[in-house]
Amino acid sequence: MKLHELKSPEGSRQHGKRLGRGTSSGQGKTAGKGQKGQLARQGGKTRLGFEGGQMPLFRRMPKRGFKNINRKVYAVVNVQDLNRFEDGAEINPTVLVEAGLVKNERDGIKLLANGKLDKKLSVKVNKASEAAQAAVTAAGGSIEVI
Repeated sequence: MKLHELKSPEGSRQHGKRLGRGTSSGQGKTAGKGQKGQLARQGGKTRLGFEGGQMPLFRRMPKRGFKNINRKVYAVVNVQDLNRFEDGAEINPTVLVEAGLVKNERDGIKLLANGKLDKKLSVKVNKASEAAQAAVTAAGGSIEVI
């Protein structure tokens, strides 16, 4: 195949409607906008959530609690999940992402003590519970909070 032989498939490119080009076009005169009114005007759209002057739903609903804009969300890894690595391996956030244990690092990775660790590993994570730290050291490994 050569550059001059390239061709887009049938129906992949459609022409836009030609509005306001005479009555016989089917979209003439008012160009499919109807007679007068807000929607017939230039820029006659409403913002998202507008209900025609009625109090919008998001303002009618009661607001509860507090949303902390500085909240940190950690991706969670359990101690039992680390058994898939070889003995003596060094585990850091990039290794956990490559292994598929963590899909999205978010604000960091936190190690929790769910399950039992059978291997001696050196672990580097952003946060770890005290029980998880104890589980890693009891298995003969080391843990470092970065």
